[in-house]
Amino acid sequence: MSYLVKSYMQKEVPTIENIATIAEAAKMMVQTNSGVLVVLSHGQPAGIVTEHDFVHKVLAKDIDANEAKVEKIMSQPLVTVDPDVDLLQASKLMRENNIRRLPVVKDSIIYGIVTSRDIATHCGEYVDRTVRDIVRWTAPLGT
Repeated sequence: MSYLVKSYMQKEVPTIENIATIAEAAKMMVQTNSGVLVVLSHGQPAGIVTEHDFVHKVLAKDIDANEAKVEKIMSQPLVTVDPDVDLLQASKLMRENNIRRLPVVKDSIIYGIVTSRDIATHCGEYVDRTVRDIVRWTAPLGT
């Protein structure tokens, strides 16, 4: 049995256009109670902005949030994962890219987002199901 990203992802993903101001992005994060926004360019996923970006790229560098655009602080290129990818592969992709939030995208359509917290929350369930599968497939027939 496979454990796919689409079974563990959050389906609600707040987005913002790259030409919005950083201040507008901050307000959007507060309104949506989210620590992440996927940044769109002409309606296509282009980058991501997180609370970390606000601290390290805006506050620490004295950037005017009312003037500067989100595209100035967004992380790019956007690392994404297909909804039909195994959860372990998604976890590996996050580790290799040193990221904690991974947008789930297929054919430029955002399906959701999977986070390290989502994986950690469901890790026990994932391990239990995997062990049961291994036992079921390795147990001698007729027992």
